[in-house]
Amino acid sequence: MLSYRHAFHAGNHADVLKHLVLVLTLEYYLRKDKPFWYIDTHAGSGLYQLRSAAAQKTREFAQGIQILWEAPNVPDELQSYLQQIRSLNASTTLNHYPGSPWLAANLLRNADQLRLFELHPSDFSALNQNLGDDKRVHLSKQDGLKGLLGLLPPITRRAVTLIDPSYELKTDYNDVISTLSKAYQRFATGTYLLWYPVIERQRVKQMAATLQQTGIAGILQLEYCPLADSIGMGMTGSGLFVINPPWLLAGQMQSLLPWLNQQMAQGNGHFTVAYITPEKNTGSKG
Repeated sequence: MLSYRHAFHAGNHADVLKHLVLVLTLEYYLRKDKPFWYIDTHAGSGLYQLRSAAAQKTREFAQGIQILWEAPNVPDELQSYLQQIRSLNASTTLNHYPGSPWLAANLLRNADQLRLFELHPSDFSALNQNLGDDKRVHLSKQDGLKGLLGLLPPITRRAVTLIDPSYELKTDYNDVISTLSKAYQRFATGTYLLWYPVIERQRVKQMAATLQQTGIAGILQLEYCPLADSIGMGMTGSGLFVINPPWLLAGQMQSLLPWLNQQMAQGNGHFTVAYITPEKNTGSKG
């Protein structure tokens, strides 16, 4: 249950998609002076060494962030995300990669707050070491799916929530949607980013169908797969279902994903930018 360690996968193609969408979303929220919360249900350790034994064993970053690190003529929409990574690496060599909590902490203002959940003892200890001294950060050694509902609605009435479990347990697929539906009932104006792996296409279709049954309007699906769908090959891609997306996000990703696919595809890469439920309005006002 606690065997998953993100250090083996840091900086892979799934991280690129997830963290790019996260940075674009947070930057949109930062356009307003009003403070907001960032909530991370599965925070991990917050920071990763790409020269560690774990990262070097799989070298998944080589088909992810390493490609963008070396790419010329990077689109403008990618610059802020890449700048966060450059700020971690003093030289031209890519040695460090940030997790979502580090990215959020680096972007948020003094008045904003971070609520971070992590259950794995080693990762929680590392997270505390990396971000525990930040007065804006509140850490909980707890299952974030159980802890999230107790935070809603936030006192700021503005929040971005990232839900990205490892999906080690088959029940995670149903649990995330059940939690998301309950969270939306408590706090319908927040932005929720629900990450998912593409391992079996039927599971992704089932997640989308279940989300459609919740009655939540304007759910945006963003997906990128550098490999063609294939049973038995492990994770061939990943995606996010975004509730109350910033109104710019769909257009930004429609522009970025073809470029990312050109850089990172390993064969028949493919991507999706589509609303799986009808839009109620143009998106989150943040």
